Amino acid sequence: MNWTTRDYDRLERAIADRRRIQVMRAGSQLVVLPERLRIDLGEEVLTARHLGTGDRMDVPLLEIDGFEVVS
Repeated sequence: MNWTTRDYDRLERAIADRRRIQVMRAGSQLVVLPERLRIDLGEEVLTARHLGTGDRMDVPLLEIDGFEVVS
């Protein structure tokens, strides 16, 4: 995914408002609760909670093929 300023704004707003997002990654779709966006070793990483298990996930933005804010 080629991240635009609008994409970053949507993601940051979802984090601030505690809204769920649907992430498309490696051919699969996953609904998560995004918690924060950070830089780790020079790479942008989304930290989120899996809604089913509550497990924390760290997803590099480069691995995300697309996302939608769902609620």
